[in-house]
Amino acid sequence: MEDAYARSVSEVLDFFGVDSSKGLTDFQVSQHARLYGKNVLPEEERTPFWKLVFKQFDDLLVKILIAAALVSFLLALINGETGLIAFLEPSVILMILAANAAVGVITETNAEKALEELRAYQADIATVLRNGCFSILPATELVPGDIVEVSVGCKIPADMRMIEMLSGQLRVDQAILTGESSSVEKDLESTIATNAVYQDKTNILFSGTVVVAGRARAVVIGVGANTAMGSIRDSMLRTDDEATPLKKKLDEFGTFLAKVIAGICVLVWIVNIGHFRDPAHGGFLRGAIHYFKIAVALAVAAIPEGLPAVVTTCLALGTKRMARLNAIVRSLPSVETLGCTTVICSDKTGTLTTNMMSVSKICVVHSIKNGPEVAEFGVSGTTYAPEGFIFDNTGVQLEFPAQLPCLLHIAMCSALCNESLLQYNPDKGNYEKIGESTEVALRVLAEKVGLPGFDSMPSALNMLSKHKRASYCNHYWENQFKKVSVLEFSRDRKMMSVLCNHKQMEIMFSKGAPESIISRCTNILCNNDGSTIPIDATLRAELDSRFNSFAGKETLRCLALALKIMPMGQQTLSFDDEKDLTFIGLVGMLDPPREEVRNAMISCMTAGIRVIVVTGDNKSTAESVCRKIGAFDHLVDYVGHSYTAAEFEELPGTQQTMALQRMALLTRVEPSHKRMLVEALQNQNEVVAMTGDGVNDAPALKKADIGIAMGSGTAVAKSASDMVLADDNFATIVAAVAEGRAIYNNTKQFIRYMISSNIGEVVCIFVAAVLGIPDTLAPVQLLWVNLVTDGLPATAIGFNKPDSDVMKAKPRKVSEAVVSGWLFFRYLVIGAYVGLATVAGFIWWFIYSETGPKLPYTELMNFDTCPTRETTYPCSIFEDRHPSTVAMTVLVVVEMFNALNNLSENQSLLVIPPWSNLWLVASIILTMLLHILILYVPPLSTLFSVTSLSWNEWAVILYLSFPVIIIDEVLKFFSRNSHGIRFNFRFRRYDALPKKELRDK
Repeated sequence: MEDAYARSVSEVLDFFGVDSSKGLTDFQVSQHARLYGKNVLPEEERTPFWKLVFKQFDDLLVKILIAAALVSFLLALINGETGLIAFLEPSVILMILAANAAVGVITETNAEKALEELRAYQADIATVLRNGCFSILPATELVPGDIVEVSVGCKIPADMRMIEMLSGQLRVDQAILTGESSSVEKDLESTIATNAVYQDKTNILFSGTVVVAGRARAVVIGVGANTAMGSIRDSMLRTDDEATPLKKKLDEFGTFLAKVIAGICVLVWIVNIGHFRDPAHGGFLRGAIHYFKIAVALAVAAIPEGLPAVVTTCLALGTKRMARLNAIVRSLPSVETLGCTTVICSDKTGTLTTNMMSVSKICVVHSIKNGPEVAEFGVSGTTYAPEGFIFDNTGVQLEFPAQLPCLLHIAMCSALCNESLLQYNPDKGNYEKIGESTEVALRVLAEKVGLPGFDSMPSALNMLSKHKRASYCNHYWENQFKKVSVLEFSRDRKMMSVLCNHKQMEIMFSKGAPESIISRCTNILCNNDGSTIPIDATLRAELDSRFNSFAGKETLRCLALALKIMPMGQQTLSFDDEKDLTFIGLVGMLDPPREEVRNAMISCMTAGIRVIVVTGDNKSTAESVCRKIGAFDHLVDYVGHSYTAAEFEELPGTQQTMALQRMALLTRVEPSHKRMLVEALQNQNEVVAMTGDGVNDAPALKKADIGIAMGSGTAVAKSASDMVLADDNFATIVAAVAEGRAIYNNTKQFIRYMISSNIGEVVCIFVAAVLGIPDTLAPVQLLWVNLVTDGLPATAIGFNKPDSDVMKAKPRKVSEAVVSGWLFFRYLVIGAYVGLATVAGFIWWFIYSETGPKLPYTELMNFDTCPTRETTYPCSIFEDRHPSTVAMTVLVVVEMFNALNNLSENQSLLVIPPWSNLWLVASIILTMLLHILILYVPPLSTLFSVTSLSWNEWAVILYLSFPVIIIDEVLKFFSRNSHGIRFNFRFRRYDALPKKELRDK
């Protein structure tokens, strides 16, 4: 029944055909069970394991690598090759792809846990009226029409419509669903609001929420998937994971690279058609296969096999650094997404605030000798911990607050007129509440005021264990005053009273809404001397003024406290006793903002990141918090910047678009609004980070580009998120954004390094094929260079130090190519030099080396006809391992120098020296040691078709390799000057990575 909130109790009961005094009959239960289904969230059909595995290979680069591996394997079989060398290349490629697939499968399996953990918020049991009798049944057996009784501490087992109040009031904590900072009072009246959100449905009890005060009966109107919790589940199922900006750029790069590779491979094969019939190949078909093998080698050279592994490693290193900042990353790619976040949609309760109601202001009457003199006190401390101080209106801390009569009696009333509990949880290391948050705030206030008559009180309390300290002062007052009778809070009175006995004296303490308490007061307690004086119109007006200031301008939740001396021996209370009270004081409380949030807000604005506060609370309360945290500092007025969800939905389409661009606050939201906001912002090309902690936040967290859950939040929110804040602190997000930007810059650097290195390998093979000289590098040698030589320095580049102004720049555009324009030209030049230097080393050994054959260049070009003509040298010279070893070593060494070029995109090595990144220096040393190992250890040298080199050969290798640094220094010089910028403009149209215009800003 979707509109039960708008129907009367009798209409709802008639709809389900149930008698509220007897409940459903067994026949009706079975009938409704068939009609409406079970009260469980249905399990979603899991993606088959084989589908998850195959999904990991649905990538163009991966498919090309698989094809290359298979072709390499087939060619080895065709040529009759056997042993480890023949199958090393395809085996290594397939092992890498299998490892990457395993990581992907594990990640996707974890993502499905959010739906499972949603079931944890369903109640286990329920007290149900059936056949005229109450019984406790499993909550899964509930059907629409069942009459259920709920009381304090009960978890609501299904969506239900209130039908009968069994206590003065019923309050429910529905923060997990709506994010409201305080519990909600429920009633029986129908709701007439149009487009009613969860907060408006005050007669509905939502599945998964908890009763914090009172007792009532309700009729079940929705079970399983047809509950508020079920709609959240459906929303999560409809949400597809968004690809991160880096993933999109790498996908674009892969598509572009695949086309280039295919073109070059075909070109190389076509260029060498004339050599297919060369006698050395033994026939046209074998010649075609030989050059096809070269084309496959070219594909292996062009594809950076180590790129996925290096990207993963760099992001993993970033997650470790972020963990030290209390940001726990659940999804590796989300680390990089932080770097281009343009909007943070932040939940208010528990993220910007502590989600712990605390007293911040106290108002008492000091004296009336020279007219009404009202004193205000400030209270520090923003959590449930009994740690904080009382300050007078000049900001001076009170050493012994309990010596002041009004503060002393406020502490008494707070401790006694209270039904909540405050306790220390050693497992979590924090103080926790049981009961209404406003009452717990009063208990904490009583602890901060302390006890009278003890000069050593502050230090004595601090010596207690945390378990005893939690309620030490409260327990003291409870031992001094024995509770005799209680008048519970009711909606009509808006107050609560307790009768206590103390040393043959009967005292009634009352607390409640200021308008109710003050109107019942005839006297006032003075704070200067503890005297009691009659209240007059002037004093009453002054108290009303202070109350309106607290509740209006400062949007504090206010309670007034009072007492009354009762006749000796009275044992019960009646409503008539709640008059002729003595006013003690007024307390104002709020869910306080976190202290670090204001500076974090300023950092976001400096970094070009907009913050939108999203909350289920009412507009005035949220605007007050926004003022305190600085979210409105840049605004003259709030018109056009602060909306309720209903106000925003009523705007025409064009005005909604404009509102989204200016919005700083959205209030009175429910789960569907949060997801709607994320989608609307994404449609405006924004990169959205969404924070949250409740079940209600899960769909939006999953939909956002990066979902950020609170460490103290629900398991559902954490599972649906990409990142969890261990300290629940908004300021941690800003630190994580800075780290994300630094990680992206480093990721970009090593991607460029690998691209330039691979360009060099492609140039090497292509030039060798065009010149008609022997194969410069064997496929297994290319694989070694790609995996080991490229991989270690590329990973170490991830340790480059972040720029000092990383949070002063605007977020980068999502459409920004990883390598484009002038930058691509630079790396094309570098890559060309790497390839030419490698070929030069190969040719040098044949023509100029003292240990080589010193052949004329024409002989080298005609190597394939050697067996058919007479020569002064043996044809076996072309199978010597020295030239390919020299070429491979030139390639390795020149790439090590090129790695040093990538310490910074534009800064010279004279400004940022190699030792600024010792990890890179260490990786270069390790890489060279590994390379020397395969050169000089016989089994490895045989495996990789290399041999040992002489000192003279090493000298030539260094001469050929070092100029790559000089070339890049010149290019960096142009980049730092206006000539480079103008050149960049000319080259933009020839971007290496075509821009898909995805979210182009």
